[in-house]
Amino acid sequence: MQQAMFVILGALAVLVLGTFILSLFLPSRVRIERSLFIQAPVTRIFMLVNALRNWPQWSPWHGKDPQMKVEFSEKDAGKGAWYRWKSRRRKVGKGSLVITESRVNEYIANDMYLMQQHSSKSYFRFEQAADGTRVTWCLETEVGRNPMRRLMRRKMHKWVGSDFERGLHNLKRVCEKFRGNTQEHFTAGA
Repeated sequence: MQQAMFVILGALAVLVLGTFILSLFLPSRVRIERSLFIQAPVTRIFMLVNALRNWPQWSPWHGKDPQMKVEFSEKDAGKGAWYRWKSRRRKVGKGSLVITESRVNEYIANDMYLMQQHSSKSYFRFEQAADGTRVTWCLETEVGRNPMRRLMRRKMHKWVGSDFERGLHNLKRVCEKFRGNTQEHFTAGA
């Protein structure tokens, strides 16, 4: 019985040590990217992303907790605009987002602070085509030297990637819903 216990503890020690060593060889930078083609003009899609007050219409996090508390900056759109959220739901938590760069109908970059962790860089790229727009949403973050955070990289791809996919599909639904309708139903922003 005692010998079996030593074997189990030894195997556990080897597993923990092996996991730690493996994590040292994993990159400390994570990049998650998703794209979707939307049959809508780039101007409409850009407006929905660039004006932060529009995010509740399509953001995957607002859908997870419609009751979350949200605070917007006075500046509604473009570089310098920000918003903060706080949710009782663990999967949403609290965080903030600030637009750091905005090039009309081409590109929006932002810094995102999720659940009291360090900043992540995120961006949207808009590529207009004849019958719509390809929208790419990307997040880049540094997980540091912590072995557990490095091992969580794969889970981050799954969790954040599925949120990005849901958000892009929501954006597609909102944008394509108004196809052919000349009146826009969202904030244009500045």
